[in-house]
Amino acid sequence: MIVALTRCVDYRESAIASAIARQFTLLGGIEKFVKRGDTVLLKPNFIAPKPRNCATQTDPEVIIQTARLLKDFGAKPFVGDSPAWGNVFTCAKAIGLEEPLKKLDVPIKQLNKPVKKKIAGVSVGISSLALDADVIINLPKLKSHQQLVATFAVKNMFGCVSGKWKAYWHFAKGGNAKKFCELLIEIYKFVSPALTIIDGVIAMEGPGPISGRPRPLGFAIGSTDPLSCEIVCSKLINLDPDTLPIVKTAKQLGFGCKSIKDIQIVGDDFSRDICTDFVPAKLIPIRFSLLHVCKSVCRQIILLAKPVKK
Repeated sequence: MIVALTRCVDYRESAIASAIARQFTLLGGIEKFVKRGDTVLLKPNFIAPKPRNCATQTDPEVIIQTARLLKDFGAKPFVGDSPAWGNVFTCAKAIGLEEPLKKLDVPIKQLNKPVKKKIAGVSVGISSLALDADVIINLPKLKSHQQLVATFAVKNMFGCVSGKWKAYWHFAKGGNAKKFCELLIEIYKFVSPALTIIDGVIAMEGPGPISGRPRPLGFAIGSTDPLSCEIVCSKLINLDPDTLPIVKTAKQLGFGCKSIKDIQIVGDDFSRDICTDFVPAKLIPIRFSLLHVCKSVCRQIILLAKPVKK
């Protein structure tokens, strides 16, 4: 398995443009993943409408430069997500993404209109917008996570589950970490993104995935294999990959890469840039209470009832 590492210490336009272009080049060229005229879903991490300096969401420059590269190639990108808090428009506004994408003529869409699909033995509502895209490019944020230790590649595709069904699955499957991670992995496999490029320029440490602290790491990490990304990102922050429930479960399922020994790292060396003092999250249960789910649904209904300027 190949993982591309591109060194990038800040979010200057030229630096991110170069890092994203190198990701595609190192992994075989943009034409390996996208054809001219393809509709491409760019799936960032829009978990909550918090500003750019919080490192809660995928940085806007990563999204902009990926969209620009695709537009220049002749594809038709759009940015979509179904955030846990707020909606895709409030999340995009919080990081100043609306106007730059408007200038590029790249739409922002809420991943709604769920279609029920049988995944991991249960019926899961996957957004029809995700299902109808010709290609999906996964653009997660490298973050600590209070329920899953850290999240890198796989869990971001959970955002293709429409609305508050995500909270329901935390309740329904969260009592068993293995079952919950099986669901996450099977959702990833079902929507099958062509490529993952992780924003690890400034990561999040501490009580992630929403309220942690920004932590400079200085890399974009990309691969067609999400488990390879999970393993390399773990090494980058000096974490044993086998402590991650997603990695542990994937190995049990026989999904993806199993060891750093099976990974060919291309691009920039990270051996001298390993973050040896990355602060992990203190773990809390994966399972949401029924009261938590009900409150979350009610808040979302109220929010979605308000008119949104698109």
